Amino acid sequence: MNTPLDTLDLEARAHSEHAQELRLWLRLLACSQLIEKRVRTGLREQFDTTLPRFDLMAQLERHPEGLKMKELSQRLMVTGGNVTGITDQLVAEGLVERMGVEGDRRAFLVRLTPDGRSAFERMAVQHEQWIVQAFEGLSPKDLDHLHRLLGKVKQHQLDLE
Repeated sequence: MNTPLDTLDLEARAHSEHAQELRLWLRLLACSQLIEKRVRTGLREQFDTTLPRFDLMAQLERHPEGLKMKELSQRLMVTGGNVTGITDQLVAEGLVERMGVEGDRRAFLVRLTPDGRSAFERMAVQHEQWIVQAFEGLSPKDLDHLHRLLGKVKQHQLDLE
């Protein structure tokens, strides 16, 4: 399978004399970028949507009662302007709706419409399949081991904070 040059270059930055941890970090980034590229392409080609739109809808799917725009912005780690632009598009397509927040005339609650929920469910099923395919080269034991090891890395980072 051919690998895009930009991803190869990411790993090629490190040489055998560099710390193994640096080489591992670059390998993780390369894997993440390759998987994300495949997901972005699939969302665009199969659903005519983008990863940021999918991510926003995923947050709303987890919160059927809706989320305030500020909450969406925090959860997606993007600016309020980005959330507003994506939300405007999804409202225009009938996939999400905005509602006023009782007691706060400046705030809006955003939630999936029934059409939005249905569209997201179709995308989510395919998204899961793409992720499963990304790891098909690993055995169940390998997957479990990798998951545990990355859990240790994650916990160490949390402990450092």
